[in-house]
Amino acid sequence: MRVLVAGATGAMGKELVPRLADAGHEVFAMIRSESNKARAAQLGAVPVIADALDRAQVEAAVRQAAPEVIVNQLTAIGHIDTRHFDRSFAATNRLRIEGTDNLLAAARATGVRRFVAQSNGAFTYTRTGGPVKTEQDPLDRSPVSQMAPMIAAIEHLEKAVLGAAWSEGIVLRYGAFYGPGTSMAPGSEQLEMIRKRKFPVVGDGGAVWSFVHIADAAAATVAAVENGGRGIYNIVDDDPAPVAEWLPELAAMLGAKKPMRVPRFIGRLAAGPAGVVLMTELRGASNAKAKRELGWHPAHPSWRQGLQVAP
Repeated sequence: MRVLVAGATGAMGKELVPRLADAGHEVFAMIRSESNKARAAQLGAVPVIADALDRAQVEAAVRQAAPEVIVNQLTAIGHIDTRHFDRSFAATNRLRIEGTDNLLAAARATGVRRFVAQSNGAFTYTRTGGPVKTEQDPLDRSPVSQMAPMIAAIEHLEKAVLGAAWSEGIVLRYGAFYGPGTSMAPGSEQLEMIRKRKFPVVGDGGAVWSFVHIADAAAATVAAVENGGRGIYNIVDDDPAPVAEWLPELAAMLGAKKPMRVPRFIGRLAAGPAGVVLMTELRGASNAKAKRELGWHPAHPSWRQGLQVAP
């Protein structure tokens, strides 16, 4: 198939594009500037240039590629400052709203039959009820103010993709990424903070995190491109775990001392309300649907094993 990947040179794109090419697909990479042409070609894609926020450029790029499938991996996430969570996600929120709308408009104009989009299943589910959520559970209906724009952007993206009756819309709710190019790659700032005991457990550390290795997320995306049906899929590993469990274990893997523990009010002062949510209230996600319907099984079924072997 002819597949256009938007966001092809990011952490996910670097894993996804070669897998699509190896699977025999003709891959096109939508990139923003000429300077990324060589990188896209090295990954195995034909570059097409467009600013995702410019509708005319996006339509021209899609017409040039003439894809059967579009994969939207547009993000602009750098360092996440939990005290200013809204600022950290502002550029990505815009891409998830305007960029998605532009891609969908171009897809409709050119007759794209399948549209696969990156969503978030790590920080977005309702914070009530059981610790592990399925795709049928609602997103957070009363987020803290710093997280509200991010969840609103996710809701916009998902509604737009799933509501495109003229194409087969597929939403992939990825868990928290780790592995090459992510914020939890060897030597990353986040892992160094854990190593230096600057990443404490806040309150009871009861927030449940669902992780996924970036390579497994890419493999699931290939499965969605080839076999997915309209709907939402959680793309996470088999081992959701509370912060109070995974953070000390990760510290031990890094050869560090156990993380410090601080009460919620101290965590709120240091990391803001969003930081407290991330440490005490998140819910994890189930991957049963993705396994059943996509035939996908993570090569790294647990972060416990995956983080130890991640390159």
